[in-house]
Amino acid sequence: MSEEEAQTQQQQPPEQEKKPDEPPPAAADAPQESVNSPAAEEPPLSCRALVLTGYGGYDKVKLQVKTQIKPQLKPDEVLVRVKACGLNFAELLGRQGLYELLPAPPVTMGMEGSGVIEAVGEDVKDRKVGDRVIALKRSGMWQDLVVVSAARTFSMPEEMTFEEGAALSINYLTAYMMLFEMANLRPGKSVLVHMAAGGVGIAATQLCQTVQDVTVFGTASASKHETISQGGVTHPIDYRTKDYVEEIRKISPKGVDIVLDPLGGSDTQKGFSLLKPLGMLIAFGMANCVTGQKKNLLAIAKTWYNQFSLNTMKLIQTNKAISGFHLGYITDEELFTRMMLKLLELYRQGKIKPRIDSCYHFEEVADAMKRMHERQNVGKVILLPEPKKEEEKQKSNTDAEENDAVVNEKKEEATEEVKAEKD
Repeated sequence: MSEEEAQTQQQQPPEQEKKPDEPPPAAADAPQESVNSPAAEEPPLSCRALVLTGYGGYDKVKLQVKTQIKPQLKPDEVLVRVKACGLNFAELLGRQGLYELLPAPPVTMGMEGSGVIEAVGEDVKDRKVGDRVIALKRSGMWQDLVVVSAARTFSMPEEMTFEEGAALSINYLTAYMMLFEMANLRPGKSVLVHMAAGGVGIAATQLCQTVQDVTVFGTASASKHETISQGGVTHPIDYRTKDYVEEIRKISPKGVDIVLDPLGGSDTQKGFSLLKPLGMLIAFGMANCVTGQKKNLLAIAKTWYNQFSLNTMKLIQTNKAISGFHLGYITDEELFTRMMLKLLELYRQGKIKPRIDSCYHFEEVADAMKRMHERQNVGKVILLPEPKKEEEKQKSNTDAEENDAVVNEKKEEATEEVKAEKD
């Protein structure tokens, strides 16, 4: 999956009442330690983590600061000081209880990040303290100190920033496996990329550029067209004001060879209708289910009601293929390693480069989620574990005051114009 999708709806458990002086519940995936272990003799460590405390709106993800002893590592594990984390659509779904692979709250969120190794298990031979690495985990990456399997860490190129490292894995693994392992992208083919300004969309577009003469149709709001065109989208389409099916048919009457569908619902049927004979649609999400901060049962019901279904005879008669993809259910470590090494080599060659939309400190996680939820981002949204510095806080306050001043000024101008018209 991309990890940008919803497959199964979870039931929301009732939240338990807490006494005012009761400490917040410990999150799953936090580094565990034994009080009787040798590590207990070492000085305690402070750990900042973003914890999902219950299903609902942005306020359900809370920053918790804990003091703990240094965790004991298993022989095949490493301890990573996280410098940057990636925000994925899956976390928006998880906050609403719509991502089945995320453990029930309270749980530390996050699937990808980058940082520096601070300790290694006794059986780890190809990693050492001080190595800069990309790290992957099913959940628990949104904290500044995390234990991960050494097999799910990958050495970063020297020229790669921590922000780029945090942006590479989930989006580019998803796009690469769909385009090359499933759809067998070849020269001369055409691809429809929905949400072309998002993390997976930009990754897919860049990867299409590594193959000769590939035509990319990309849907995005009009304000993002210049950026995605510069990034390789051949034909940008404003899905908000135009019917993308009609627009594609005007340019390519026969349709397209590959459709990457993160939307679900009626858009899957539209995508299937656009396929050329021998074409393939890959469904990897249900973004149409998410319409607000909290779970929207009407949107979920509408999406499932409009979900495309057909029998094998229809596939035979149309000479088309439908596939599904979910990165979270791929457990083949050799495949993961092979794909990541391929992507890192493409980065070194300058053929791919994650586009960073914005960076938010852990304290600003609600703003980060809101930006992605409202589809304002062009590229990857990054979370930074490091506490926000005082000068950054002052700058943020100043920027907010300036924005408010601009808004008030525009309101006054509008009032004066209305008054002048009446006079």
